[in-house]
Amino acid sequence: MGIPYETILLPTDGSEASLAAATHAGALAATGGATVHVASIADSRNRFESPSSGLAPEAWEEAEHDRAEAAIEETTARLPESVAVERTVATGVPQDAILDLIDDLAADVVVMGTHGRSGLDRYLVGSVTERIVRHSPVPVLTVRGDEGTE
Repeated sequence: MGIPYETILLPTDGSEASLAAATHAGALAATGGATVHVASIADSRNRFESPSSGLAPEAWEEAEHDRAEAAIEETTARLPESVAVERTVATGVPQDAILDLIDDLAADVVVMGTHGRSGLDRYLVGSVTERIVRHSPVPVLTVRGDEGTE
């Protein structure tokens, strides 16, 4: 007898890794009758907000929200029709917002993609998934989106 999951959090940024995670979240939800909460974070950190870069804060916020909505729609399309789905766009620093959603939704498990970066690239870019794995109060299932590629 498996562990019953009622609430699965599926964070997405629309990447191939996120889409691969959706396949696993969908199968997990279909097996146990869970609800999948597909969430995307509109990053509140506008790296282009300066006089020389020319991107106004309002434009950044709108673009991030639109990106998050598109990521949710693309990810949701990968889930089986029989699975109950909830959609959430949150605004903030991605890893902090995801950790907040774990608590807010009382998630039983998080299913998320990982890009499989290593070495200097991982050090410089960082990994939201790695931070969630380290700080999540619930299990985290990670799915590589780049298997078989180099």
